[in-house]
Amino acid sequence: MATEKHDPVTGRLTTGHEWNGIEELNTPIPRVVFFFLIAGTLFSIGYWLLMPAWPLGWTYTKGLLGIDQRTVVTRQVEEATASRAVWTDRIATEDFAAIAADDELMRHVRDTGRTLFVDNCAVCHGVRGTGGPGFPDLAAGAWLWGGDPETVAETIGVGINSTNDDTRVSQMMAFGRDGVLEMAQVSAVAAYVRSLSGQQLSEADRARLEVGQDVFTANCAACHGEEGKGMVEVGAPDLTDGNWIYGGDAQSVFTTIYSGRQGHMPHWQGRLSPVDIKILALYVGALGGGAQ
Repeated sequence: MATEKHDPVTGRLTTGHEWNGIEELNTPIPRVVFFFLIAGTLFSIGYWLLMPAWPLGWTYTKGLLGIDQRTVVTRQVEEATASRAVWTDRIATEDFAAIAADDELMRHVRDTGRTLFVDNCAVCHGVRGTGGPGFPDLAAGAWLWGGDPETVAETIGVGINSTNDDTRVSQMMAFGRDGVLEMAQVSAVAAYVRSLSGQQLSEADRARLEVGQDVFTANCAACHGEEGKGMVEVGAPDLTDGNWIYGGDAQSVFTTIYSGRQGHMPHWQGRLSPVDIKILALYVGALGGGAQ
């Protein structure tokens, strides 16, 4: 029969287990552990009885309190929609000029427009609308299709080279790749285009300007205008303002003329509500200093 052994330090019984000279004390479980186990069990039972908890195949236990988070969220959304309707109804019915003249409405436009822009537009145009390579800078006020709110709203709605039936359509020809111009002509017109925005040119580029101007007049002025100011009717950018979508350095301009460009903007009709598009148009117009 095994004899009980007491630990000489604490005086407690040992379990008889030993590992490398270390003996295990037969220490009782603290009462506080039992307290929390009992309290947790009682809380769980109470929660299961009062709140929705257990799945029952096609349904679930509803709980004695009858609390349904889906109903709560639905009610909160309805309340939020009702509170927004006070000003969204005005935005839906009033014209852009009246909205822009109302400070209270414009406060809502700025707050809501910022969220709409970040959620839907910032991935291409940046959080501040400053664009990037291949994406226009909306804060520069250099509008391809016009910067008044009505025009901006239409651009947002139908898109550019999108799948919408009424999309805006614009494309820069590949003058070099398709053999419309020879390499020397591409280099000459590239130098001339850079000169329109006041860039410093090398001596070789300055020598090409006369030829470049002739090439520009014959091939580019139909879209960009005789002075290179652009044409909003066809979405052709102003080449004189220093705002470049694909870069204004010598290589970028040469590549644009040689290989062509065709930007793309998705249409937002059917994705955003008419009120949201209107809000975005006003918000974007404020970014770029467009007509308000």
